[in-house]
Amino acid sequence: MVLRGLPPGSHAYTRAIVAAQMLGQIGAFALPALLPGYIARWDLSKTDAGWLVGIFFAAYVVMVPILVALTDRIPPRRVYMFGTGLTAIAHLGFALVADGFWSGFAFRILAGIGWAGTYMPGLKAITDPLEGVAQSRAVSWHAAGVGISGSLSFAIAGLIDRAAGPEAAFLVGAATAFAAMLVAATVMPAVLPRQAPAAQRRLLDFRPVFRNRAAMGWIAAYTVHTWELAALRAWGVTFLAVVIAQEGAPSWLPDPTILFTLAALVGIAVSVTGNETAQRWGRARVVTVAMSTAAALSLVAGWSAGVSTLAAVLLVLLWNAAIYFDSSALTAGTVQAADKELRGATMGLHSMCGYAGGFIGPLGVGLALDLAGETALGWGIAFGHLALVTLTGLAVLRWLGTPTRQAVPTVAAS
Repeated sequence: MVLRGLPPGSHAYTRAIVAAQMLGQIGAFALPALLPGYIARWDLSKTDAGWLVGIFFAAYVVMVPILVALTDRIPPRRVYMFGTGLTAIAHLGFALVADGFWSGFAFRILAGIGWAGTYMPGLKAITDPLEGVAQSRAVSWHAAGVGISGSLSFAIAGLIDRAAGPEAAFLVGAATAFAAMLVAATVMPAVLPRQAPAAQRRLLDFRPVFRNRAAMGWIAAYTVHTWELAALRAWGVTFLAVVIAQEGAPSWLPDPTILFTLAALVGIAVSVTGNETAQRWGRARVVTVAMSTAAALSLVAGWSAGVSTLAAVLLVLLWNAAIYFDSSALTAGTVQAADKELRGATMGLHSMCGYAGGFIGPLGVGLALDLAGETALGWGIAFGHLALVTLTGLAVLRWLGTPTRQAVPTVAAS
């Protein structure tokens, strides 16, 4: 039954869906947070570990164009409940059934499909009833919620692991995903608004989206953003754990899962500052500064493994902040550049391309570590190659068209 009193477009409705998104995200980064333990427990190579993290994004890439485009035809509520329900099953299976690479691999695929039915369908459910400034603010609320919850998921997984074991961390993720499904069943509309004729296009016909150069510019930038962010998220805790084990750490320094949670929360704060800067400089300059700075920091972060723990922590914090500096502006740019009747398809392509980068990023770092080892050289190559990726993406963004100077509320995106 749909709860009355929360009409789509109201502040209460937006807050409810943001809360659901945050619940659905709680278990998303449990594996990266606990990756060192799983590498030892399951005797994984670094490439194996990269596959386990990255296959989540690959499954997302395959399914998101279908699931998000479906929201142009059927109520987003149905897609969202499917996504959150599958996420709960995936976390439950990883906790109770998975006992090695292949079983873990299967449940990570289910988790990726679940997130494909949750992230962008949830955003579309919020933004469909809105336009202009209200829509931009809703995008910011959504991105902030997902960003904060994703950041906290590292600390939550680490704390639960220490108290009750890694399986318990995934059980909590399953429970919160199920709670998100209940929220959607309660507040999301059970029917679509009146459909525009253009919504009857073929389900996976992205040709009109490809012709929208403004949208494709944002999509290209989001692809390299997610590539780099996913690589750092996947391997950040492991990197800091290795450096601490090799170099030692002061007694006051928090656990790596707490450190990476702090890094992600700092990123959210920096992205808000990025929006204020964009209002003075224009979005084109902010994007250029953010991507260039991130590229420079990725070149030096890995080499800090041979310097000191404090240097490694500082560089990871700064690099993460640079990645987040223009974070949700990329998604907001795509949403605003999309044709209204093709918003689902545009957002589906946006996520498909972005998370394709998210699949490659963790795997590329794992391959580099297997080839060069967990030394300063190995980490230098593993993180440093991302500079080329980022700068190439910046060049493509400028070629497709300089981003609009319109500033939108900017907070961290997933």
